[in-house]
Amino acid sequence: MKAVALFLPLFTAACASAHGFVSKVTIDGKAYTGGIGMSNGATSIIRQVSEQDPIKGATNPSVNCGTNAKPSTLVGDANPGSEIDFDWTTADGGKWPHNTGPMLTYMASCGSTTCDKYDSGQAKWFKTQQVGRKAPGQDWAQIDIMNGAPAKVFIPSNITPGNYLIRHEIIALHLGVSLGGAEFYVSCTQLRIGGNGNGAPSANELVSLPGAYSDNDPGIFDPSVQVYDPNAAYVFPGPNIASFVNGGGPGQSGNAGAGNNNNTSNGGGNPSAGASGTPTKGNGAPSPSTSSGMNPTNTAASNNAGSGQSCQLKRNVVDGSPSRNVVTYKPRHLSRVMRSLLWGKGH
Repeated sequence: MKAVALFLPLFTAACASAHGFVSKVTIDGKAYTGGIGMSNGATSIIRQVSEQDPIKGATNPSVNCGTNAKPSTLVGDANPGSEIDFDWTTADGGKWPHNTGPMLTYMASCGSTTCDKYDSGQAKWFKTQQVGRKAPGQDWAQIDIMNGAPAKVFIPSNITPGNYLIRHEIIALHLGVSLGGAEFYVSCTQLRIGGNGNGAPSANELVSLPGAYSDNDPGIFDPSVQVYDPNAAYVFPGPNIASFVNGGGPGQSGNAGAGNNNNTSNGGGNPSAGASGTPTKGNGAPSPSTSSGMNPTNTAASNNAGSGQSCQLKRNVVDGSPSRNVVTYKPRHLSRVMRSLLWGKGH
C-alpha cells in the first residue's frame, strides 16, 4: 500500500493545525469557560492546558489531564444524575476537526481535599462512560462534536458525594493505522458532588492514567485499517465501566442497553442527544465490539468554522479484485494540486 505510506506524512502535516481542547463545560445549564496557556489559578473549574496539540504516546504523562495541565481556582457543584456538557473547539473558536475514534469519561475521588488543590498525578480513575459508533454500520459519535454539538455526560445517579475530578477524553484514530499515531485529547474538570448516594468503584476497577493504556492496544493501534470499516469490531481501551454506574443517569446507557455489562458496544450513543455510552463490567477484560470507525464516504466534509481544516478522510477502493484490494485515504481539505500529485488527475 505505497499510496497510504506516501500519504500519511502529508496528511499529518495537513492536519497539524487541526486540533482542539475543551473550551467550555456546562453543568445542569451553568456554563464555565476555560482556556489555553492561562496561569496556575485561572478562574475556571476546567484545568488549564498549555496547548491544543494532541498528546502522542499512550504512556505520555500528559495523558493524565492534558498537556501541562494546571489546577484552577474554582470547583463546580454537581449532583448525582447531573448533565455535564463538554464543548470541544479549536483555539480560535472553530469546530472540532476530527470524526474518527472513541470518547471516554473517567472520574477520580480527590478525597477530603477540594479538587482545586488535588494532585491529579496521584488519582485513581474509574470509567463511567465510553462512546464509539452511534449504531452498527453508522458514523462514530465523535462526528457530532465535529458538527458543533457538545459531548454529553451524566454523573452516576448513585455516586457517593464528595470531591471528584471528571476527565473527558477523545482518542482520534485517523492516524492510528501507524504505531504511536493515535492522538489523545484530554480535559479534567474540578467538581463537588452532593446527594446521599453510596455507589463507588471497587479496587479492581481503579486505574492510573497514564498506565491504563499502551500504544499497541487494539483500540489504539489499528494496523489493519479496520477503523474505517463501519462494521468491524472495536475494542475500547482501558478498564470496563465501573459496575456501580449501572444505576447512573440516562447517559450511562447506549444502543447495547443498560444490561450489557461488558467492555463492548453495538453503538456508543449520540452525544448531542444525551446518550453517552455503553455500560460495561467491572472486571477490566476488553472484548471485541461492533462499534467502529465511521465510513468517510457517507459523510460530508466538515464545516470547520474556525481554522477551515478537518481531518475527515475519504475512502477510495483503487482495485476491488479479491486478490488485491488497495485502499487509499484522501483528506478532503488537501489542495487539488497535492491530490493530483498523489493520485493523478480526476481526484
